[in-house]
Amino acid sequence: MKKTAREKLLDSKDLPKIVKIKPNQEKIWGKGTLVIPTPLEVDDIMKKVPKGKIITINKIREKLAKKYKTNSACQICTGIFASISSHAAEEDRAEGKKQITPWWRTLKENGVLNPKYPGGELNQKKLLEKEGLKVIKKGKRYIVEDYKKYLVK
Repeated sequence: MKKTAREKLLDSKDLPKIVKIKPNQEKIWGKGTLVIPTPLEVDDIMKKVPKGKIITINKIREKLAKKYKTNSACQICTGIFASISSHAAEEDRAEGKKQITPWWRTLKENGVLNPKYPGGELNQKKLLEKEGLKVIKKGKRYIVEDYKKYLVK
């Protein structure tokens, strides 16, 4: 039987884990250590983004690296866990819960909306615009205009 997003969010799989960055990975990750967070840690950061503000996956990674005193946090896992969080929040909404993780406030780098979130970019666009942010189309992607001024501190 397939796991729900909520079940995936709660499954920490022996995480968090701190690993040494191998020499052949240094070009991508830099030197030192890397944290692989738990899905709930990513969700917790996403929950704290207030209305009208946004955060990027890389800002979440910076917060996690600071917390664990590592050089970086896994980009792939952080992105996957943000996606799991978004789908778990929509499962909660479908069950009638009012307080859900505001996943639409979490963007990819450079203010880009995430097509893998529930309802795709157009749903995320609608939710961001409802909070007063302007979303524009740039090439094939949607981005929050002047996204840097909305970044959470």
